Amino acid sequence: MGKNVKTGIMKDVTGTLFFSVFTAVLGFFQYGYCIGVINAPQQIIMMHYGKVLNIISEKNTTATDAVLKHPKILMLWSLSVAMFAVGGMISSFTVGWIGEKMPRVKAMLLVNVLAISGNIFLAVSKFGPSHVLIVIGRALTGLHCGLSSGLVPLYVGEISPIALRGALGSLHQLAVVIGILISQVLGLHFLLGRNQTWPLLLSLSGIAAVLQIFLLLICPESPRYMYIKCGDLEGARKSLKRLRGESYDPTKEIEDMEKEKEEASKEKPISIWQLITSSTYRQPFLVAIGVHIAQQFSGINAIFYYSTDIFKTARVSQPIYATIGVGFVNTVLTVVAVFLVDKAGRRSLFIAGLLGMMVCATTMTIGLVLQPKLAWMSYVSLTSVFLFVSFFEIGPGPIPWFIVAELFSQGPRPAAVAMAGFSNWFTNFCIGMFFPYVAKLCGSYVFLIFAGLLVLFVLFIYYKVPETKGKSFEEIAEEFRRRNKGAKGAGIKGPKAATELEHLGGTSEA
Repeated sequence: MGKNVKTGIMKDVTGTLFFSVFTAVLGFFQYGYCIGVINAPQQIIMMHYGKVLNIISEKNTTATDAVLKHPKILMLWSLSVAMFAVGGMISSFTVGWIGEKMPRVKAMLLVNVLAISGNIFLAVSKFGPSHVLIVIGRALTGLHCGLSSGLVPLYVGEISPIALRGALGSLHQLAVVIGILISQVLGLHFLLGRNQTWPLLLSLSGIAAVLQIFLLLICPESPRYMYIKCGDLEGARKSLKRLRGESYDPTKEIEDMEKEKEEASKEKPISIWQLITSSTYRQPFLVAIGVHIAQQFSGINAIFYYSTDIFKTARVSQPIYATIGVGFVNTVLTVVAVFLVDKAGRRSLFIAGLLGMMVCATTMTIGLVLQPKLAWMSYVSLTSVFLFVSFFEIGPGPIPWFIVAELFSQGPRPAAVAMAGFSNWFTNFCIGMFFPYVAKLCGSYVFLIFAGLLVLFVLFIYYKVPETKGKSFEEIAEEFRRRNKGAKGAGIKGPKAATELEHLGGTSEA
């Protein structure tokens, strides 16, 4: 039986499906590259800011510490890091409108204009007011990634077979961590992390944008969008045959789309405001927002943005290599998550990942506090960072990006993805902008804040997030409808309440 299921799943992975998913997640590769690339050349760029602003002279190379601690330089550097998230935060609001009005492939093509424009600003940043050009370039690439991080999950979720939705959805995160790893390797001093080449390092994600434009031209459009939004039955059939293989019979999948189309026709178009205020969507909406806040406030981007500084604090002799090691572990564990997510389920992996991160944040703090007295505690800090990242990739990393598309039907899905994306980018911005100041205030105890937040996130996932593994959009919507009815009832007590909670929590497997 298991063998037959495996064979059926492997049949679903056609060359066109894999090519289309690969092309789409190039947008997430750019997202990961832009997150990681700012880390390695931090000191070089901050020193360049000091020269541009006449805080130090061109010949003065002895004032490194003074420049790195200068309030204006620190503020401009934090802004350079955080403007990427500001761009994403702004553009995420438009994902719902674009997802409603524009086919997925055409939309992904269009938004790459922002990526190319932003990378041009970054490429020429050394030849002008570098702080201004970097902030503009980071903002434009952020605008692109904010749109892309909403459009890509929509497209991948809509073209994927149910049995592969989790695994293919996890490829978003794999693209992110590969982007981070490549940016860290290229940031080595003997490659592009030098005073002469850092603008090229910052702007290389533009190559992925150009490549994606050419590849998107031969990708099939989302069959769900074509049929449910455009009423193009024949176009949807052709798209499904391209994605599933010429011998595939699309009748069953078309019937599922028909049911979803009928449900959508009963509803008025769902705006962001209606999504927020509607009691019908309240529970899935809170889950969608909550999983993204949990992902960002877990502390992972504090590691990604400032890992080099963290390793310096831990007295690692070559912090950049330790940072690359984190990126490598990050990538390997994401590959593992791709295979686990459709076997173990979304909810259990999310909880396991958060619990592991909570333990690691605590041991990281212990290591940082005690290493001045016990030198070997630096190894505890280093190991904790590696395990922290590993647990993140097991569940909290990949799952939020695709679970939101699973929680909503075609009608409210674009608005839900837009709001979830906004919450992700807003919390991303908060980490990028304020973590250096919080770290300066709290010192070695800073990760205890994240440990406390992780406890709250575990409770949220346990009580509020349903299992979506192997379930159709309609089955997931029905689960939330049952939950709403239960909440409106007189209340269920005793063993019956426990049974209902277990059922709604998604412990049963499809």
